Amino acid sequence: MPVSVVRFNLVDPAATPESLSARYRAAVEMAAYADDRGIDTVQTEEHHGVADNWLPSPFTFAGAVFGATRRIAVTVSAIIGPLHDPLRLAEDIAVLDLLSGGRLVTVAGIGYRPQEYAQFGVEWSRRGRLQDELLETLLTAWSGEEFTFRGRQVRVTPRPFTRPHPLLLVGGSSQAAAGRAARLGLPFFPSAHLPRLEAYYKERLAEYGTEGWTMMPAETTALLHLSEDPDRAWAEHGAHFLHEARTYASWQSADIRSAVKSAATTVEELRAEGVYRILTPEECVALGGESYVLHPLSGGMPLDEGWRSLRLFCENVLPRLKE
Repeated sequence: MPVSVVRFNLVDPAATPESLSARYRAAVEMAAYADDRGIDTVQTEEHHGVADNWLPSPFTFAGAVFGATRRIAVTVSAIIGPLHDPLRLAEDIAVLDLLSGGRLVTVAGIGYRPQEYAQFGVEWSRRGRLQDELLETLLTAWSGEEFTFRGRQVRVTPRPFTRPHPLLLVGGSSQAAAGRAARLGLPFFPSAHLPRLEAYYKERLAEYGTEGWTMMPAETTALLHLSEDPDRAWAEHGAHFLHEARTYASWQSADIRSAVKSAATTVEELRAEGVYRILTPEECVALGGESYVLHPLSGGMPLDEGWRSLRLFCENVLPRLKE
């Protein structure tokens, strides 16, 4: 059966504190609804200082989702590893792993926006070394034993629920990221469909004598919205998808590879491109993909429209995918 994902980044460029509060609460309610209907994963992410209110605290959001659900996983894809204190992150993930009974999946990348590093006073040039330290510290800390960290003896408690440790993947689109994952024996999460990088990762696994696996996006990764009338939905809500697509495009340079990459400058171009798709339930079933990524609140989408999309997927698509 295909993997089903509902994605939330809580973007809303026109938000007030009141409307953003409603959006956050609606996202948690949507996660609970998705959990009851059998969707596999909630996916969320981390960005800082963005004018459109992009979610900066994915683990806080994950905790709210876990408190409202019973079985659905939360995949944080991805955190910006070097911006986190390693010891505090080890504690936070351990607590969420215990709270959820092992339902947290963390993808650790290094990011691609220097301004986020500047906001936290972290040197962009040190990001690779900081990422190494972070990953090594997490794996050591979750043993529950005392160890040396930056010249002092420390111990992180409580130990996580999952053995040998919570699911942690290394994200990225570079050989450095793939090599880092292989050296530590961690799974690798390429940020796009990059078979050559997967092959490089496997070569490094053999060299290091470690074991791992790859969770790679499909060659075409579409963000989906469900509607009985796609023409209406594009006319009324296409600007929300375009906002998100243009925001992503403004962050990416030639050396950044992403599964979600758009060159569109108009709603019409975006629709033709196929990165964001508004489909009827019948069209969605006919995709026949390995994964279905629903994005019900994309770019400030009105809550009622987001609910319509989610309900159409859960009631008219998901049962047919399970057949």
